[in-house]
Amino acid sequence: MLFGRTQKNPIKITDKKVVDWQYATCGYCSTGCSIEVGLNADGKAVSSRGAAGADVNRGKLCLKGIMEHELFDSVGRGDTPLIRQHWHQDFAPTSWDEALDTTAENIKAIQKKYGRDAFAIISTGQMFTEEFYTLGKLTRGLIGTNNYDGNTTLCMASAVSGYKRSFGSDGPPGCYEDFEHTDCLIAWGSNLPEQHPIIYWRMKEAQEKRKFPLIVIDPRVTMLAQNADIHLPITPGTDIVLMNAMMYVIFSENLHDIDYIAANTNDFDKLKAETDKYDPTTASKICGIDEDTIRVVARLFAKAGAAMQIWTMGINQSTHGSDGVVGINNLALITGNIGKKGGTSLSITGQCNAMGTREWSSCSGLPNHRLLENESDREEMAKFWNIEVDFLPKKRGMFQTDIYRAIETGEIKGIWLIATNPLSSLPNTARIRKAMEKLEFCAVQDCYLDSESNQYANVFLPAGTWAEKSGVMTNTERRVNLIKPIMQPPGESKADFWIFNEMAKRFNPQNKVHFPQTTEETFEEMKVLSVDRLCDISGMSYAKIEKNCGIQWPYTQTQVENNEAPPAGGKRIYTKTAEFRYPDGKAKLIPLPYIENNEIPDEKFPIWLNTGRLIEHWHGRSKTGKVANNNKFSPIPFIEINPDLALDLNIENGNYVRLISRRSDAIVMAKFTQRVSKNMVFLPFHFHDCANRLTLGLLDPHSRQPAYKQQAIRIEKIDDQAAAAKLSMEMRKF
Repeated sequence: MLFGRTQKNPIKITDKKVVDWQYATCGYCSTGCSIEVGLNADGKAVSSRGAAGADVNRGKLCLKGIMEHELFDSVGRGDTPLIRQHWHQDFAPTSWDEALDTTAENIKAIQKKYGRDAFAIISTGQMFTEEFYTLGKLTRGLIGTNNYDGNTTLCMASAVSGYKRSFGSDGPPGCYEDFEHTDCLIAWGSNLPEQHPIIYWRMKEAQEKRKFPLIVIDPRVTMLAQNADIHLPITPGTDIVLMNAMMYVIFSENLHDIDYIAANTNDFDKLKAETDKYDPTTASKICGIDEDTIRVVARLFAKAGAAMQIWTMGINQSTHGSDGVVGINNLALITGNIGKKGGTSLSITGQCNAMGTREWSSCSGLPNHRLLENESDREEMAKFWNIEVDFLPKKRGMFQTDIYRAIETGEIKGIWLIATNPLSSLPNTARIRKAMEKLEFCAVQDCYLDSESNQYANVFLPAGTWAEKSGVMTNTERRVNLIKPIMQPPGESKADFWIFNEMAKRFNPQNKVHFPQTTEETFEEMKVLSVDRLCDISGMSYAKIEKNCGIQWPYTQTQVENNEAPPAGGKRIYTKTAEFRYPDGKAKLIPLPYIENNEIPDEKFPIWLNTGRLIEHWHGRSKTGKVANNNKFSPIPFIEINPDLALDLNIENGNYVRLISRRSDAIVMAKFTQRVSKNMVFLPFHFHDCANRLTLGLLDPHSRQPAYKQQAIRIEKIDDQAAAAKLSMEMRKF
């Protein structure tokens, strides 16, 4: 018998002496959790908790959200505008007027000398929607460069491209509530427990009630795969082959929904002709999945009353990520699993407001999914903004990933980076560094001064973060939620919205283009532009959004006039026959031939390198790396390595090793696990000067999104472990 076995120690919870709880929305991933920040009697943020009445998270938060209030006091914040002539020099403090004037003057000088598109602007998925809209108006309507994009190209561009190709417009058709109605769930390259923990909780709770099968398709035995009914450890980069083989089975066994296909889609014959080439026997040799397993999964999916598919970066971050999204949509369309309860293809978005930038930033077009290529859209926006229609380009410019190549060639001479850090986030770091050294002018707008890309800034514009500002964000399921300023930005730092409005004055001296002075006024302007669009928010207001802990679009003024409350649970789009956004209302079934264009292991580089996210970290750790309870679990870079591979290489658990790709190398710690196969390692991407020293710059032809998930490396043992540990520590300095 164990002494004290029947005794339990009382749970002790520290009394933070909270006197007031302030409402906000979490600023990390795209789940969109409603959050409340606790303030003590001194007005200091001391606690975070989930909002119990919110449909999304129902009072729950993940590890990052629970500690989010600590961001207000995190180190490394920039609180003063800074300026210098050259990046070799030291920064000097300056006034906001001088910083903004200098930036505007350099933009104008570069455009006058080299052309309007010689200056590029890159934003983020972290700002609020009103800020995106304001920056889009400034960029498209006043500055006039067509080389304007967001860092969401690195995570969501393939989802956007795939939705547009299949359905005629962007916008996830489903919602979280679909977990509660589905009869089968396939997760393609998505690891919910670590990437989106609260969505995982929603899924798991629904699965316990309905007992639907969970099928996970991922090269690695992720946390989600460990809980799956069926795990398909696919060969990296071969998702298209598996999708086509599943459709082969569905068609050959007459499991497709003929009536739905006829009423809602085009090009069925073309799709079938392509999938006829991918019988399971042939496909299994390419994708590495047993042919009988392919048949079992295809039948489970097609025979389900309602079948749901989700995906994240495992699909998007590929040389054919856009095709992967189209393939998921094809599977949903041929089985009638779009627009109904439990039946959807749901992209699990990356950043907290990646949906907001897709809807309103004008990066890829004009506000609310309007197209630069559409003459009537250009005319409408030119009239609304009071600019000349010919000032707007007739097609979108470069994606972020192409902008840096244009810097290399001298086509782009200046750049304005806003809440993004390409020196950490873009593949092939050495190439990006060389490109930034060639810039004639660089402005960095960020809440953190220690952003690596700030090394090359001529002007630093200190911005507020998260709940130091006001605005809305849109989550994965199209739910618009509100953030209010709980704290003031430190020092002289300002909200991004203020910075954009002040910059607009430098390009709008006669006030020809109207810029509202508050985010709420801007939201009202956006509502006007949304009427009768797919993303109709005309029935929303700040007060109504907060009262409902978020509202999904579309929610229209007509619904308000008819006394229709925002729907509880979930709202879907494409629910009616021929409701897609192509002129005839029908979606496209698109044939997807498999083209092998990945970097694959060979004799010199024999090991697959896979990258991904950890639950405790967020992107480049500029936030979570400074929060002790987020950073302590994984403070240094490491790889998951199969013990059999480690044995062959004479590597012990906990050794530092050197990873070498065709681009560069990185020092990491080896941690043994059976979660990866013998020919593969997994490396978290969050650490600066690590994963992206190794990754390659191959891009998807449609979305221009990088292939972070498939590259080849070799591993070398390091004899001097003390020196390796020191080098690893030095590379992690903020």
